[in-house]
Amino acid sequence: MSELEVVTLPNGQFAENCYLVADRGTREAVVIDPGEEPAMFLAELNTRAWTLRAIWLTHAHVDHIMGVGTVKRATGAPIHLHPLDRPIYDALPQFGAWVGMRLDAPPPPDEDLTPGTPVRVGRFEFDVRFTPGHSPGSVSFVGHDMVFGGDVLFNGSVGRTDLPGGDPAALMASIQSQLLSLPDSTVVYSGHGPATSIGVERLTNPFLTGAYPLG
Repeated sequence: MSELEVVTLPNGQFAENCYLVADRGTREAVVIDPGEEPAMFLAELNTRAWTLRAIWLTHAHVDHIMGVGTVKRATGAPIHLHPLDRPIYDALPQFGAWVGMRLDAPPPPDEDLTPGTPVRVGRFEFDVRFTPGHSPGSVSFVGHDMVFGGDVLFNGSVGRTDLPGGDPAALMASIQSQLLSLPDSTVVYSGHGPATSIGVERLTNPFLTGAYPLG
């Protein structure tokens, strides 16, 4: 059994995937994109007796950050965000109003995510790759034959680009340069829906094969 464990926690009205990633040996964990149901994420951490060391955000859309404040208050874990998504992050109350939710402003991020500067969970290191297009500051966490890409690439689809800051050309360039350059065996943990792999998406995703051009 791998010493690196991934727990997928679909949650909320947007069926967003929050991930817990943990080093089994040190029992240290990070949470990626804590969305609408933070009580679920905290309960899972407690059940597994993992210590949360960081909150990693692939991007700052409302469905991916609704639980940040609660998780931060409960654990003290530092929040990591790419600075180009800071305006979206700070506008959480306004974006919440758009979807009929009353949301408080989130706590300020503690650390900027910088492409080329890795992040760690326990003994394991992940590269930070800049993958804009779905949002200006979208990033993907790559390592150990897996990628946590937020809403950049899905099983059979790609991220939408009709939200503020979306850019179809940038999205496709991100996928081509930063994700399709990975080995086919790389597991893709997306922001919504089931996991897939780079190889499967390279061969069958209609947006990548040209069957369904984007933009």
